[in-house]
Amino acid sequence: MLLLPLAIVGCTKDNILTQPLSTGDNTTPASTVDVPTDDEDDVDGTNFVRTISLVWSASSVAVSGDDNGIVSVSGTDVTINNTGTTEKVKYELSGSCSDGSLKIYSNNKQALYLNGLSLTNPDGAAINNQGKKRCFVVVSGVNSLADGSSAAYSASGEEDMKAVFFSEGQLIFSGSGSLSITADNQQGKAALTSDDYIRLAENAPTLTVTSGSKAGHGIRGKDYIHIGGGTVKASVAAAMKKGFSSDSLVAITGGATTINVTGGSAYDSEDQDYSGSAGIKADYAFKMTGGTVSITNSGQGGKGIKVGGSSDKGVKIFTSEISGGTLDIKVTGSDYTAGDVSAKGIKIGWAIKSDTKAGPGGPGGPGGPGGGGGMGGGTTYSDMTGDLLISGGTVRVTCTSNEAIEVKKTLTITGGEVFAYSTGDDAINSASTFTVTGGKVCGISTANDGLDANGNFYIQGGIVYGSGSGTPELGIDANTEGGFKLYLQGGTVVAIGGVESGASNSLQSSYSSWSANKWYGITSGSTSFALKAPSSGGNTMYVFGSSKPSVSTGVTPSGSSFWNGYGYTGF
Repeated sequence: MLLLPLAIVGCTKDNILTQPLSTGDNTTPASTVDVPTDDEDDVDGTNFVRTISLVWSASSVAVSGDDNGIVSVSGTDVTINNTGTTEKVKYELSGSCSDGSLKIYSNNKQALYLNGLSLTNPDGAAINNQGKKRCFVVVSGVNSLADGSSAAYSASGEEDMKAVFFSEGQLIFSGSGSLSITADNQQGKAALTSDDYIRLAENAPTLTVTSGSKAGHGIRGKDYIHIGGGTVKASVAAAMKKGFSSDSLVAITGGATTINVTGGSAYDSEDQDYSGSAGIKADYAFKMTGGTVSITNSGQGGKGIKVGGSSDKGVKIFTSEISGGTLDIKVTGSDYTAGDVSAKGIKIGWAIKSDTKAGPGGPGGPGGPGGGGGMGGGTTYSDMTGDLLISGGTVRVTCTSNEAIEVKKTLTITGGEVFAYSTGDDAINSASTFTVTGGKVCGISTANDGLDANGNFYIQGGIVYGSGSGTPELGIDANTEGGFKLYLQGGTVVAIGGVESGASNSLQSSYSSWSANKWYGITSGSTSFALKAPSSGGNTMYVFGSSKPSVSTGVTPSGSSFWNGYGYTGF
């Protein structure tokens, strides 16, 4: 399994770490990872010395430009063997065939120019690239690749053949056309797979991948997946499968990505454990700096984004990071009880519990009565990994069964807009330190705490809104029973249902009653905004700020909305 370097300038094998990260302690975030870049991923920078044209029809393939005799045709199955030359070849692919295929052996870079290609292989992969060098895929017009429901995917010797479009080497997509890939097989094979990395350039095409109920992942890039542009639509229906899957990093820097997952959980005989589906699964980090991502998952035990996993105990992972773009996640599936697989919006990392004690209800919180001890306090961990840093962008996550956002080590929010809503557990939970220094953060739960830290919770800036389900669950909770504390040190803070009773408060406070679904105006110093009360929650609204906060009831919101419509910039 590959580990990414702390800062990647070019994705060379020498840059890849071969040892796990050091364990460290429970409060220090791990290093972040840069998005891999490489100038050689630009197709215009490669000089192709030869162009070979392949045009499929129902019963034959027309070949032109093959001066070296590297193309062989058997009916409508094409094999290219470019291992005996050093030529970089461009292949122009077009035509339509319902029973054909393309297999490539090459020691050199190559480019596949798809221009009106419709190719189905009912026996296995439509395109099977065994070359380990870069393979550029330039898409023009409308193109489609597919297998068949009875495809056996019988490989030759030790060769891999893991997808409808499979490549041993890197796949770099560009172009203005569209490509649809459909996996109907019953062998668990994916729609699109590279045993290296997959990159969509800024000028990428529209890529639609559909994986059926017995097939595999939508897109799998073993080393990493990078979406830099274009439009990606992925639909995945099989249990345990993922829209995007990587053994390392998934990075989003641009484009528009939509992932819909309906498959649930099952027993994974390879890992000898139960496993659930996910919109995005990355073993070591998720990073988003731009673009849009929309994920829906309705499968039992399914997740929106999963980084790391229980099978990786002892391996420390990098800090996942969101600094730009818009991320929307909706998880509606129930838990998969047979294997104790929980459905969650975002899950970062893993943790091993060493002790769990249910804390009793406590005395009133600062600023007025109503604070509670919270249930589940006192949880400590013998080991943990998985940090999340949010410094920009917009993050909106809803989950019906468990946490909307769960981070198994530290969670740090310095900017951006974060909205989390759960009807099954905490809206946002950090197993270790939870720090907010800026941005707009909202966590609403109808079943547990709004914002919860199992370690220390520091609020030092920004606008923070937490709403819990009611006593003993709180709007904002910290693990006092475990020896930790909530520190209110800055920003403007609203908590429906109170805050942790052992909190250290440096702010001025007010509190008032509230009514479900009503709008309230909050003013503290130069900070002024409107927020909507939830449909249910704790008895009292607590407000904290650097100056004495005021609460206006029955206001009309105005300006720009945030927090998925629960907040407005004015009133």
